[in-house]
Amino acid sequence: MNTNNTFRRIAFGVYGLVCYAAFLLTILYAIGFVGNYWQVFGWDGLHSMDVAPTAPFGEALAVDTALLALFAVQHSVMARKGFKERWTRIVPPAIERSTFVLASSLCLGLLFWQWRPLGSTVWEAAPGGPSVVLVGVSLVGWLIALVSTFLIDHFELFGLRQASSAIRDRPDVSAGFATPAFYKLVRHPLYFGFIVAFWATPVMTVGHLLFAGATTDYTLFAIQLEERDLIASYGDAYRTYRRRVRMLLPIPRFRRDESPVEDHAALPPSSRPAV
Repeated sequence: MNTNNTFRRIAFGVYGLVCYAAFLLTILYAIGFVGNYWQVFGWDGLHSMDVAPTAPFGEALAVDTALLALFAVQHSVMARKGFKERWTRIVPPAIERSTFVLASSLCLGLLFWQWRPLGSTVWEAAPGGPSVVLVGVSLVGWLIALVSTFLIDHFELFGLRQASSAIRDRPDVSAGFATPAFYKLVRHPLYFGFIVAFWATPVMTVGHLLFAGATTDYTLFAIQLEERDLIASYGDAYRTYRRRVRMLLPIPRFRRDESPVEDHAALPPSSRPAV
C-alpha cells in the first residue's frame, strides 16, 4: 500500500468535509443576515442586514459595494472553464470544487462581518398579515434554492462527491443533468429562489435594496456567462432547451409547432451552476 497516496486521499476527503461545513455555516448565517432574524431570536451580537456597526453614508456605500464586487469577481472568475483549466494545474481536480466553495464562503463571511447598514426605509409592509406573508415568501425562496441543488446533484455541486471519489480512489463521473421538477419550469431555479429570498422582505431599507439589486444584477450577468459555457459545450441541445424553457420566470413558453415542455431527460449533462 502506498502510504503517501492513502494520506493524500484522506486529506482530500477531510478538506472536502471542512469546505462543506463552511458552506453550511455560511448559508445558515446568510438566511439570518438577509432577514434580520438574529435580533428576533435575541442574538444581538450577530450582524444582520440592518443591524451592524454603522458608518457615514458615503463610507458605508463604498464598503458595501466593494464587498459585493469582491464576491461577484471571485464567483465569476473561479467558475469559468478557462480559469479551472489553469487552476487545476495547482489545485488537484478532486478538491477544485471544494476550494471554490470555500473561497465563496470566505467572501460571504467577510461581507457579513464588514457590512455597513444603510438604514433609510424605502418601504415597509403593514404589521401582521402582510409582513408575515413576505417573511414566508422569503423562506420559500430559500427552500426553492435548497431543493434545486438536490434536484441536480447537491454533493457534486459543493465538492463532496469529488472528495469522496478521491478517498475511494475512483474517477469522478458526473451524474448528468436531466432537468427534473423545477428545471422544467425555469432554467435556473436556484437563482430564482435566491432572488425571491432577497426581495421578499417586510422592511426594505436602502442597504437591503442595494444588496438585492446588486445580487440580482450579478445573477443576470452570471447566467449569461454560464449559458455561454453551456452552449459552447453542448451546442444545439442547450439552445433547444433555452428556447423551450424560460430563464427565471416560471411561465410556460409555447411555440406554434410544439407542446409544453414535458421531459428534458435526453439533454446532455450540464456543467455545475456557479454557486
